[in-house]
Amino acid sequence: MAGKIKITQIKSTIEQLEKAKRTIKALGLGRPNYSVIKNDTPQVRGMINIVRHLVRVEEVK
Repeated sequence: MAGKIKITQIKSTIEQLEKAKRTIKALGLGRPNYSVIKNDTPQVRGMINIVRHLVRVEEVK
């Protein structure tokens, strides 16, 4: 079974590329200090890689 990860947005999407803005929305985020818990899948890891400068990722046990 895939583990879970907690994704927290730490920076605003103002003055970011449109791709980063859409990726943040796809992850279920939208404002700084918002967090979501997602399954740790290659698709989610790819989205995190696109916005790695805007988010913090933690493993959930």
